[in-house]
Order: sequence, then structure tokens, then C-alpha cells
Amino acid sequence: MQHVITSVRLVVLTMLVCCAGYTAVIWGLAYAVTPWTAEGSLITDASGRVVGSARIAQEFTQARYFWPRPSAVGYNAAATGGSNLSPTNPKLVERLQPLLEAHGANAERPLPADLATASGSGLDPHITLAAARYQAPRVATARGLSEQELMQWLERRAETPGGLLGSGKLIHVLNTNLALDRGEVH
Repeated sequence: MQHVITSVRLVVLTMLVCCAGYTAVIWGLAYAVTPWTAEGSLITDASGRVVGSARIAQEFTQARYFWPRPSAVGYNAAATGGSNLSPTNPKLVERLQPLLEAHGANAERPLPADLATASGSGLDPHITLAAARYQAPRVATARGLSEQELMQWLERRAETPGGLLGSGKLIHVLNTNLALDRGEVH
């Protein structure tokens, strides 16, 4: 019986150290080094209300907003993942048809790839500058803005990603839409 009690104590101690202790140490280090990301990279509006995360895409469907990449997981951060459908899968064509219609895509105005395909996680918060330019006429019309002025503003907002794969410019969809709501286009 003494062995059982000792074993249970050892299991409980191991769980406390490995599960709770390790997690607390990693979170503490992350919070000390990068507190904003340790807290979820939360973005707030002018009133201080949390409206999203800088790391996770969210759905926008109104014409006055830039739309993110499609999400194979319905923009649910608890269920990340790509679609894993091959280009010849009929389900992919079925999913793509409403997107083409919503964006007004046709043979003369083909939809950019990142507006047609989900990212690997299904939650990528960025679109390419080309995808933002593609949507600019719709957004400018819905907001009563000059298309040229909106395009120039997008050029200034575009981020150049770092690292080995840093090619092309990106637009952060949520931050861009919030800036539009604040009336920052000029």
C-alpha cells in the first residue's frame, strides 16, 4: 500500500511540475519578453473594446470592408486547418462558386489565388496587396471614396513580411478595416 501512495504522490508532483509549472514558466517568460503576444495580440477599437486578434482572421462580409481569405474552419481559432481538398475535387469547385459570384470574378477579371483558397491554418489575417487592390473598387464604392485615393492608401499601408519567404506585400485585413472605420483614408 505504501508503494501506491508513493506512486500517486509522484504522479501528482510530476503533473504539477510538468503541466502547471512548465506552463506558468513559459507564459511568464513570454509575458516578460512580449506581453502583447502573450495576451493574445488583442486589437481594441477606439472605446477600448476588444474587436479581434492580430494573429487570427475574422470574417467580413459587408461590401464596405476588405474580405479575408476563405477559411476552411469558419474562422474558428479552436479548429485550425486547411481544406485538404485537391484541385480536382468537386467539393472545392462547389465552395469556390459562391466566392466567385460574391467577388464578381469572371474570365476578364479572375480572382486572386489568396481570395479563392484558404491558408494552411484557415486563419491567416493577411491578404496580398493584389487581393486588396482587387477588392478596392467595391470598398471605395460602398464607402463613397475615390478608388485611386484608396489604392494609394493601400500602397502606404502594405507590409513587407520578413524572413526567407518574404516576397510581395501584405495587408492586415482587420487593422485595415478598423482604419477605414476611423476615416484614415487620405
